Amino acid sequence: MEPQHPHAGDPVFDLHVGGKMETVSTVALSGPDELSLAYTPGVARVCEAIADDPTMTQHYTWVPNVVAVVSDGTAVLGLGDIGPAAAMPVMEGKAVLFKQFGGVDAVPICLDTTDVEEIIETVARLAPSFGGINLEDISAPRCFEIEDRLKAMLDIPVFHDDQHGTAVVALAALKNSLRLTGRTAEGTRVVISGAGAAGVAVARILLEAGVEDLAVIDRQGVLNSQRSDLTPVKAALARDTADKFGRSGSLADAMDGADVYIGVSGGSVPEEIVASMAPDAIIFGLANPTPEVHPDLAHKYARVVATGRSDYPNQINNVLAFPGIFRGAFDVHATAITEGMKLAAANALADLVGDDLAEDLVIPSPFDPRVPGAVREAVATAARRDGVARR
Repeated sequence: MEPQHPHAGDPVFDLHVGGKMETVSTVALSGPDELSLAYTPGVARVCEAIADDPTMTQHYTWVPNVVAVVSDGTAVLGLGDIGPAAAMPVMEGKAVLFKQFGGVDAVPICLDTTDVEEIIETVARLAPSFGGINLEDISAPRCFEIEDRLKAMLDIPVFHDDQHGTAVVALAALKNSLRLTGRTAEGTRVVISGAGAAGVAVARILLEAGVEDLAVIDRQGVLNSQRSDLTPVKAALARDTADKFGRSGSLADAMDGADVYIGVSGGSVPEEIVASMAPDAIIFGLANPTPEVHPDLAHKYARVVATGRSDYPNQINNVLAFPGIFRGAFDVHATAITEGMKLAAANALADLVGDDLAEDLVIPSPFDPRVPGAVREAVATAARRDGVARR
């Protein structure tokens, strides 16, 4: 009789007993004939064919349909730097979501290093075994350099979901929120609280989508070029955002009259600051489990409210994006995931809401069966248009 685990009776721990994943053979191995085809001697012929022409891996291995979900455990959920061992349940969960919502196989890999060079070298050496790399829960600013350099080194998609998955879904929800409130991207004042991985990526995709008046806030206030404490990533973002409209000062300064607040930082925004926003405001408090602006408070002052939680309407959930993005990229053997592919994913998600658009429905449900296919098709089409598709 197996001993009970230490948290027996707790449904969360009960679900995790033995992990959330297993590998399953796609071929029968019920006798010597099948074994001789799947393994020796038959497998040698396939190996020789691949040795002669490495592109044959695309036909005769699982490589083109499998993602490495890679983390160093330094920025896990809202838990922070908990290390690689404690990160594994999240990486397993990510892998299960890839399979469930995108039909993409995934392998969780937690690295026992936080050194940028070691992470890059390790992932690059593992890359021949995978069709794509999903970086996960790696803290800023290291995540920016790791992603950029791996993208330059590898000819397969490299995607940091904490950045770009969040950005895609946030943009989709914002597009519909602007439509609902009669605004245009160009005429909307946006404040993003948080200048880490998600905040930087959300800011970048909003700029790509036409938002012009954008202020990004960190703990010291609005990112602008008058500050001398900015990292290179923050300095570049300051030039492209607050500098254009002369934005500076504190969160309270930026929020006065703002149309949109997007929180990706944690913490709490005082009610008097929320109350200073423009009429028909849009508030996305995406910190989990505690939004920066609690929905009850947000609804007092905002017309559209979204969170990262599943127990409130308008959940900004990355699972709406990353499975379909990789599925679409894999379908056309894309060499990269471009800005155009991300924008296409966001537009596809926004379009699914259609005539059902309402204050409590600006983004589809993660369980809407149309989501993966719509994202997949949009991403594949964009990959061909952007010249990164190999078929």
